[in-house]
Amino acid sequence: LFQALHQLYYDPNIENKNLAQKWLMQAQVSPQAWHFSWLLLNMDKVPEIQYFGASALHIKISRYWNDIPADQYESLKSQLFTQITRFASGSKIVLTRLCVALASLALSMMPEAWPCAVADMVRMFQAEDSNVDGRARCLALLELLTVLPEEFQTSRLPQYRKGQVRSVLAQECGSVFPLLEQLLQQQDSPGFIKQKVLKCFSSWVQLEIPLMDCENLIQAAFTSLQDPELFDTAVEAVVNAISQPDAQRYVNTLLKLIPPVLGLQEQLRQAVQSGDMETSHGICRIAVALGENHSRALLDQVEHWQSFLALVNMIMFCTGIPGHYPVNETTSSLTLTFWYTLQDDILSFEPDKQAVYQQVYRPVYFQLVDVLLHKAQFPSDEEYGFWSSDEKEQFRIYRVDISDTLMYVYEMLGAELLSSLYDKLGRLLTNTEQPSTWQHTEALLYGFQSIAETIDVNYSDVVPGLIGLIPRISISNVQLADTVMFTIGALSEWLADHPVMINNVLPLVLQALGNPELSISSVSTLKKICRECKYDLPPYAANIVAVSQTSQCMWLMQALGFLLSALQVEEILKNLHSLITPYIQQLEKLADETPNPSNKLAIIHILGLLSNLFTTLDISHHDDDHESNEVKKLPVQQGPNPVVVVLQQVFQLIQKVLSKWLNDAQVVESVCAIFEKSVKTLLDDFAPMVPQLCEMLGQMYSTIPQASAIDLTRQLVHIFAHEPAHFPPIKALFLLVTSVTLTLFQQGPRDHPDIVDSFMQLLAQALKRKPDLFLCSNLDVKAVFQCGVLSLKFPEAPTVKSSCGFFTELLPRCGEIAPVGQVVHENGKVLLQAVLEGIGGQASRSLMDHFAEILFALNKHCFSHLSVWIKEAMQQDGFPSARVNPEQKETFSQQILRERVNKRRVKEMVKEFTLLCRGLHGTEYTADY
Repeated sequence: LFQALHQLYYDPNIENKNLAQKWLMQAQVSPQAWHFSWLLLNMDKVPEIQYFGASALHIKISRYWNDIPADQYESLKSQLFTQITRFASGSKIVLTRLCVALASLALSMMPEAWPCAVADMVRMFQAEDSNVDGRARCLALLELLTVLPEEFQTSRLPQYRKGQVRSVLAQECGSVFPLLEQLLQQQDSPGFIKQKVLKCFSSWVQLEIPLMDCENLIQAAFTSLQDPELFDTAVEAVVNAISQPDAQRYVNTLLKLIPPVLGLQEQLRQAVQSGDMETSHGICRIAVALGENHSRALLDQVEHWQSFLALVNMIMFCTGIPGHYPVNETTSSLTLTFWYTLQDDILSFEPDKQAVYQQVYRPVYFQLVDVLLHKAQFPSDEEYGFWSSDEKEQFRIYRVDISDTLMYVYEMLGAELLSSLYDKLGRLLTNTEQPSTWQHTEALLYGFQSIAETIDVNYSDVVPGLIGLIPRISISNVQLADTVMFTIGALSEWLADHPVMINNVLPLVLQALGNPELSISSVSTLKKICRECKYDLPPYAANIVAVSQTSQCMWLMQALGFLLSALQVEEILKNLHSLITPYIQQLEKLADETPNPSNKLAIIHILGLLSNLFTTLDISHHDDDHESNEVKKLPVQQGPNPVVVVLQQVFQLIQKVLSKWLNDAQVVESVCAIFEKSVKTLLDDFAPMVPQLCEMLGQMYSTIPQASAIDLTRQLVHIFAHEPAHFPPIKALFLLVTSVTLTLFQQGPRDHPDIVDSFMQLLAQALKRKPDLFLCSNLDVKAVFQCGVLSLKFPEAPTVKSSCGFFTELLPRCGEIAPVGQVVHENGKVLLQAVLEGIGGQASRSLMDHFAEILFALNKHCFSHLSVWIKEAMQQDGFPSARVNPEQKETFSQQILRERVNKRRVKEMVKEFTLLCRGLHGTEYTADY
């Protein structure tokens, strides 16, 4: 034992350390641990060894309680008391472990075997013991009392015992709190004792002790806030006490807490003035804890409305605390959820009461908007230049939180909020005497954008004025320009209803496109305008296309796709020609070069631009279907689809690129993406391309199999399954992909989980859309089935999930497709075996629902076979796990066979059984499962 401990603590070799740790963990749970733990606690041993002894005791008591005979409880208890007294002035870490062990013992014994455990502990340590100094005894007692509730929170007591022990502990606080109060109030108590007392109180309040029983200690904690040494611990204690869920039942106590919280305002102001961020943060936490957790209960006390309003104003001061977040303060962000809670509570009252509160709180919320917009302002350019990238990112997230809060407040303040923002912005921009800072303008616009982005402002009478004001803003820097862009983007739906105003703002957007620093905001705004207003943009189309040619941005291509969709076919082709020709020429040049990393990136970029353009270029107006009363619908156009025309022109070029890059997965993926995006957008219009594409895909896949080629095949099966005219080439491609993949399986599929994943999804799609593919004489259904079973055993969860999806589609077809029925009846047992292995612990727990779906389908569609197979499988020793006994296996089998209607029940059974198989049933691991 000593050798192993020495190895664990002092051996430099990591292998040896691990071996020692493994051996020691087994030693800790062995029967001999009862004997050696006490020996290790001898005073001549070093603390590390003593610590191991104390830990071993705790493990034995907490996990193997049932091994201890009842007649040994008392001697165990007195031995632990003796050791704790010995270590009271010894090693701190050993003392804590011993206290945790005694706490665990007490929780297992109370209330029957040890009725007044806590009172006994207090009495034992208060008894005079000449050997141990009084302060050390006091600290040991406080340590024991602090770990007791913590050990209760993490203990493995069964549910019914937990409730019982919790109520016993809550009653026993009568033995603890008077002692804590006395120690806090004694003049001569040293700081470290008071610190420990506050920690102990913090630990106890989490046992849901009635708030009124905590009142004296909370008041004492408020007094401790004046002592800098105790400040942090006192804040924790007050916040924990106020925040426990049960506290709202004690309204009178809550009302008594408002004055001491308000009494902290002077301390708060001084902290803010002297830049003491820790103190202001702590006081703010207390005010928010009281306001946020109990606003409903306190609002209900109508006669105390003034004191609650004073608390609300104190929180407002914390929201608007001077300085820039996160550099000069970190407090204001704590308060934001309070404003949500207060608003929800006010709006939940019945109309009469709500009207009264609206009168009091509307002005408060208008003030809040001013405070938030002030806090959202950027610092001066000079100051911002010194911020780290991390501080800038935190500030960005903080502004998003402010934006969400403003959007929420709109519900309370309504249209009046927009009018007030508009008036302020108008005064700011038209005031010639006092030129405003850009930061001020930006913040007001940001407020407007926050609301317009999510709330329908089409009915607002201030938007026309705002669109009129925007061109008057002198844009001096990037942040302001970004916000102007995003604001215009947020108003794009309004512009679609008021097309005459487009000319007011479009020039600004096109100008911004030329500035690389504004690319994200200007492109996303142009994309929104092109999507919402495409039928009003033909007059500007040439201009937009011309400006866009300078930028090589993916999103911009999507914007142009929307824009071009609204033009006549010959106009589209003309614009496409001028837009795409430079890229095609570049691609032709690249296709002739010898492959190398830099031309690879260029090829992928050009292919990406084309994909993005084809994602939104849709002349059949599929995306307008939801607005069937669309007035501006254009007549359906005759002739070939422009996208198909372009694809046919570049098809040979793409084949040439492919021939050189066939073994590069990323290039193949980019090529497949062009066709996949086009197929998704064009649907049936893509038909003329089907034969060429199928042929190319077949050649690609037979040469070097890649997952992206299978995904595109799946897309084609999905869209053209019911088109007899176009399906033959797709059917041939499906059979080819299947046979190539089956060969891959024979050579060893483990290195290609992505291909296997895509293949399983293809098979599932085929079964869903075109099950008679499985009737083809040259499709080896048995081999496909065996591949599915192999895929269930892959370590990659996505692949297993797709394989489960395949079987969930396959099994219901047993009756209607003879080859499928035959293969399932002959080989279904192998499938069941694989599923049970996964449930038994071979597969990740996150996949259990998918395995349950297979069991459910087997039971529904192959019941007579399943009842035989499951019996045979479960008879194997140690299968599917050595941790389940024959009764548990039998119960599970019967439950599964009985449930043929309710899939959710089957999922629950599988979850239960997998926990038994993994030895996790009833442990804390399963609490969140």
